[in-house]
Amino acid sequence: MKATLKPILVLAFLIPVLLTAQSEITAEELNLKNNSILLPGTLTYQKHLDKQPLVIYVHGSGKVDRNGNQAGSVKANYIKQLSEALNENGIAFYRYDKRTATKENMQFYTQGISFLEFVEDLKVAIEHFKDDIRFSDISLIGHSQGSLIGMLAMSEEVDRYVSLAGPASSVDETLTEQYRKQLGDSIAGLMTSQFDELRTTGSIEQVDPIFAQLFSPPNLPFFESWMKYSPLEEIQKVRQPTLIVNGRKDLQVMAEEAEALHQANPQSELVLIDNMNHVLKNIEKDEDNLKSYGTPDFSISEELVTALTKFIKSK
Repeated sequence: MKATLKPILVLAFLIPVLLTAQSEITAEELNLKNNSILLPGTLTYQKHLDKQPLVIYVHGSGKVDRNGNQAGSVKANYIKQLSEALNENGIAFYRYDKRTATKENMQFYTQGISFLEFVEDLKVAIEHFKDDIRFSDISLIGHSQGSLIGMLAMSEEVDRYVSLAGPASSVDETLTEQYRKQLGDSIAGLMTSQFDELRTTGSIEQVDPIFAQLFSPPNLPFFESWMKYSPLEEIQKVRQPTLIVNGRKDLQVMAEEAEALHQANPQSELVLIDNMNHVLKNIEKDEDNLKSYGTPDFSISEELVTALTKFIKSK
């Protein structure tokens, strides 16, 4: 399904939330739409502040909701926690449910989904906020898969860009390397040939049984559209001030990938955080790394909040 940009605001209402004695945070529930696709989200901001900067958060892979959770797997609440921390520092924050996290959207995916549809969804959010006089400027924070989505959605309406735990390699290169480490060179070589066929023909005539789930028919258009883009190439096109952040405790995206993105765009700023993992939590013990995915009890990285605040509020 190919969606065009026709943002529609269905519903908005305000919920005052008193987080501290000094700052009243207002939550505004928005139901944006990209054609038939529902994109419900939450905008939070300090109502008494004039012209505060706005962050639009771009989620990573999977069926991620606006809080940073996925049914049956991730319950870390990391996006919500990040929004609360930045709100306290006078930064407005918009976060929305990924189209794949909303049950009502499932009827549209019988033929698969294109990676670029995530880009178009983000553009709907940018379009909605670009003339909002409450906010001084717009920053995109693209997390993991969302890093590339953010790069592809950059426009003159966006003032700053943050790549947060963003891969440097294309998805086919990333997956092939993961399979190489786990299953060896022969399996990785087979995967390379399957990706090459997908790149050349737009399909895979005979999927090897070992890749049956990965290369199921609905997934083929998604991978075919995603693998066309190299983060190392796309980040060179970003002209806005750019911050690249990665945690050294990240088990999914290594700090070396952030360094490679920084080398590709030398004008960017690079921040590596020793004790931050992929879900943005402060991890003191290695055994707590995976545990932090399943509970909101671990705190968001304070170093991340400091780095983001300084960058977003820079003149």
